[in-house]
Amino acid sequence: MLHHGSCHCGAVRFHLNSEITELTTCDCSLCRKRNAVMAKVPQGALTLTQGEDALSLYQWNTRVAKHYFCSICGLYVFHRKRSAPDHFGVNVFSLDDFDSTKVPIRPADGATMTVEDPSARPDLPGPRRFP
Repeated sequence: MLHHGSCHCGAVRFHLNSEITELTTCDCSLCRKRNAVMAKVPQGALTLTQGEDALSLYQWNTRVAKHYFCSICGLYVFHRKRSAPDHFGVNVFSLDDFDSTKVPIRPADGATMTVEDPSARPDLPGPRRFP
């Protein structure tokens, strides 16, 4: 199934060639603050069609997850997942004409993921592991 999506201002556009059968929310510190509902899709299912130069990358902790935002309007569009680096989490609210009420939502436990960056803020949840 083909889904089209974009950021708020339209600078970043993409499509997904994937059926969306489950959505997730996450309770890690970043996901809680951005309040996104995500669809997990294989990396080959997401195609950026416009605006690669408008994407802004945010990384922290292990730097495995790569969170992409539109540098113009600030909307979170998708991220490469830490728990599954060969998949993307896509903000379903950035998809055109997608009815998220028709798909079950599963909470994901991100708050207990390890914090491995010794400079991470002390108020971030998760067990600490430093070299």
